[in-house]
Amino acid sequence: MLYGLGGSTRRNGILLVCSWVFYGWWSPIYLVLFMFLAVMGWVGGLCIGRTSTEKERGWALALFIVINLGILCWFKYSNIAVETVNSGLGGISTLSIAWEKIILPIGLSFIALQSISYLIDVYRRTVPVDRSFVSFAAYQSMFVHLIAGPIIRYDWVKKELISRPFDWSHFCLGSRRFMIGMSMKVLIADTLAPIVDLAFSLQHPNFSDAWIGCLTYSLQLFFDFAGYSVMAIGLGMMLGFRFPENFNHPYLANSIQDFWRRWHISLSTWLRDYLYIPLGGNRDGEVRTYINLLLTMSIAGLWHGGDSWNFLIWGVAHGVALCIARIWAQTGLPQPPSIVSRVLTLLFVFLAWTIFRSHTFDDALRMYASQLGMHGFDHFNLSDAMLSLIRPVHWLAAFLGVACILAPLLTPYVNRHINPLVVASGASWPVIGFLLSFALIASRGAVPFLYFQF
Repeated sequence: MLYGLGGSTRRNGILLVCSWVFYGWWSPIYLVLFMFLAVMGWVGGLCIGRTSTEKERGWALALFIVINLGILCWFKYSNIAVETVNSGLGGISTLSIAWEKIILPIGLSFIALQSISYLIDVYRRTVPVDRSFVSFAAYQSMFVHLIAGPIIRYDWVKKELISRPFDWSHFCLGSRRFMIGMSMKVLIADTLAPIVDLAFSLQHPNFSDAWIGCLTYSLQLFFDFAGYSVMAIGLGMMLGFRFPENFNHPYLANSIQDFWRRWHISLSTWLRDYLYIPLGGNRDGEVRTYINLLLTMSIAGLWHGGDSWNFLIWGVAHGVALCIARIWAQTGLPQPPSIVSRVLTLLFVFLAWTIFRSHTFDDALRMYASQLGMHGFDHFNLSDAMLSLIRPVHWLAAFLGVACILAPLLTPYVNRHINPLVVASGASWPVIGFLLSFALIASRGAVPFLYFQF
């Protein structure tokens, strides 16, 4: 009620307080960190804006980027750095580093990228300096999307931080998007979660187990992450913000480049605009272009996780795939038919998710060995553990997931052959899905969002 009655200035303050209460509820200690980052981002913008020469602006930008990256790297990569050093010492107790594992604060990865993008945009003078701390802190700390994205740039919401609508129509549209996102998360992603957990925990998965684990994780990850993004977009709409879409049917991509234009769009465009292009992009020759691609995707892999080198390998694999696709196009080789290209792209993406999901490199090798049939095909039978776990509801969730992914391909047929009144009659399904989601959460508990750990 207070949010609705106040003007935009008061709404920013209310939004900031609610966001800080939200983080403080999770961890009062880390709330201090979030406040510090908000102050550093705001002060950094002021300092860059007040510098008079290009050199001074460059030094100010570098300083505040280093502060953000230093904090992110400490919380995200210190654990694996110490673990790698201790492992390299071969267990020599006298040389091993005594270490207590550091917990990664939720949302820190997204806060860091948003701050860096704001500072760079101020440096480039593509956005104005926000002289209101409340306005900037509300943007940076907004609980609506900051736990798992999308990564919102200041330029996208600068006008709405000054004035934005807050009315019944936007609230209803946002509520519908929120309900759709929750249905994606709970009905599909959470239902498939036990299958994924079992498949990736088996010491000796057979061919069918390994592939079911790979395929169900691919569905789980998409509907979990895309579901959160849709919920965030819906919540933003309810509060008067217009966030861009973060996914555009990525599993229908016809190339690896197309996949990255469709998957986690706010991250892929951030990497393009603030990393790949500043590194030189494709302006400095083919060799340099391939190096930039590999470096960009390697950093993207590291950004996703700091508790395993698997994320780096996953990023390198995607970088290599982008390089191969570019080489193929540059050499003038014939392009495969669309259906073949889509299948090959999907196969690579799914196989890459295996190492992304595996806890260790050895776990990934074990899954790959089973997926490639190196231990035999076992007549394609499921293991006893998998058979005892799978229920009709899991098959139903998988079917719904595949149907939702393929739905855009059926849209022209639906428009031509199905009465619009029949389609409109199903417009209330988000409410049904939302209520069913609540019932499932109450009966089986909530499953954390996968991107909380990133």
